[in-house]
Amino acid sequence: MFGTHDLPLFIISGLLLNIAPGPDSILIMTRSAAQGWRAGSAAALGIGTGTCVHVIAAALGLSALLATSALAFTVVKLIGAAYLIYMGLTMLLSRKTSKATAVTATPAPLPFGKIFSQGLLTNILNPKVALFFLAFVPQFIEPHAAHKALAFMILGAVFNFNGMLWCHFLALCSAQAGRRLNIPAPALRWFNRGIGALFLSFGVRLAFSER
Repeated sequence: MFGTHDLPLFIISGLLLNIAPGPDSILIMTRSAAQGWRAGSAAALGIGTGTCVHVIAAALGLSALLATSALAFTVVKLIGAAYLIYMGLTMLLSRKTSKATAVTATPAPLPFGKIFSQGLLTNILNPKVALFFLAFVPQFIEPHAAHKALAFMILGAVFNFNGMLWCHFLALCSAQAGRRLNIPAPALRWFNRGIGALFLSFGVRLAFSER
């Protein structure tokens, strides 16, 4: 259909790949546990928007530039690494910033718009996501398909839809776990810093990664 093949296998493979932990999943879980399901959903929607950008870029051949140009790959990689390191340092060095947090010792909640932007930038500035779509999706497109770009975008939409289902399920579970555990404010602050250290490590790892 539409120049694709083995769609059930593509869906299963995509779900398994979405379940694999990474910066996107960690961001959703952190925001959901700290601020509830809506915050996790905002992060997930940002990530989904970033995935759409990668899919369209790959379908139009722009992602091929990252695969063939060492300079383009390095530039995007370093920008993405810098952003992850910035996020990690921000969480590590977070301080009480309002009267409410002065009383509760809990990190100030982030606006949903900022959380959405974090999800978007975390995803879109990772060149390995672009290369993943360039390598993975074409395996499920018929070699003689009349409209390969259309087939690519259809598969990308299927992948992203399933990914959003998983991401929102992860957000819901993390939010419920955060409520039930009722983590004390000091522990929540140290948890936030621990996640910051994890993002810092993701950024350093991306900075030293190769194509």
